[in-house]
Amino acid sequence: MAHCFLLSPNRFSARFAFIFTVSLSFTYLCYSIIFCRGTIMTSKVYEGKRCPTSKTAGGKKLLGNVDVCASLDVRFALDVTAARRGSSDVRNQSKVPVASGSHGADAKFRNMTVAQKYGNRKLPNALIVGVKKGGTRAVLEFIRIHPDVRALGTEPHFFDRNYDRGLEWYRALMPRTLDSQITLEKTPSYFVTREAPRRIASMSHETKLIVVVRNPVTRAISDYTQTLSKKPDIPTFEELVFKNRSLGIVDTSWNAIRIGMYILHLENWLQYFRLSQVHFVSGERLITDPAGEMGRVQDFLGLKRIITDKHFYFNRTKGFPCLKKPESSSQPRCLGKSKGRTHVQIDREVIEQLREFYRPFNIKFYETVGQDFKWD
Repeated sequence: MAHCFLLSPNRFSARFAFIFTVSLSFTYLCYSIIFCRGTIMTSKVYEGKRCPTSKTAGGKKLLGNVDVCASLDVRFALDVTAARRGSSDVRNQSKVPVASGSHGADAKFRNMTVAQKYGNRKLPNALIVGVKKGGTRAVLEFIRIHPDVRALGTEPHFFDRNYDRGLEWYRALMPRTLDSQITLEKTPSYFVTREAPRRIASMSHETKLIVVVRNPVTRAISDYTQTLSKKPDIPTFEELVFKNRSLGIVDTSWNAIRIGMYILHLENWLQYFRLSQVHFVSGERLITDPAGEMGRVQDFLGLKRIITDKHFYFNRTKGFPCLKKPESSSQPRCLGKSKGRTHVQIDREVIEQLREFYRPFNIKFYETVGQDFKWD
């Protein structure tokens, strides 16, 4: 009777095939679930990790490719923010290439935010080196609204007063910038500092230089007016201008006079830089046509012309142009109270004597730079 409990070969084979098929199907199902889940998770991983970044400060760039890697960094950050807040607006913003050529108020804010988080502190590509009381602060404030420019707001005086602190100290003062942005600083006293051109050339022979010039007579009066506001007991303008008033001998040792002898200072700069590396802004045209002057500054710096007439209005109280109210502010942007002071009244004869004194210097300056500023 024992043979009744044994399975026939055919039935045994059928059962084995069934169990094997079920086991194989179950294994395939598990593998498919695990593989599918891994694929979904991988697709959500931050793709920016594929873009290697250097963590060393100095010679290596923090962002290897701004348009790709930096954009991916920001898109990922924005997507995470959107996920947390449930905001579709933030996610939509991530579709815009942050480091691309898009401009305007939004682009300026976006580039500034990105630069602060992902940028690097770099030595300046361009410097506003002069001249005092020529309109340097206005040029700085106007160019700073460009989304591809990051500028230091204060005057570091590195190349005239703080050179012994070293380039790393200087670099640490600079705002963070992306590779596509220009780093800029302004110190007007550089133009008349004899050592400044050599020191700047030692930093980089390719540095672009901006010089804001103004009628030297008007500039000297403005310089004196500023000093008088701080030191009311100083001698009169006429007493400081002349070594001998009756002979009309001008005291060129007085700094307010010497600064306006532009050609003497320029000759020193041209020993270290090509003339094509120096851009001269007319202080007079900066008042009457700020958009035109700033357009030429943008061209010189290799920037797209973003700053135009729509950014300015003329402030009759101050007597010079101001920036129109930004979208993020309730007030227009004008230069401070120290700008636009009413000049002290100077005797007409003294002004004529100064014009005669400056005329040969002006003519040589015009010939050297290839521009007639019409100060005579």
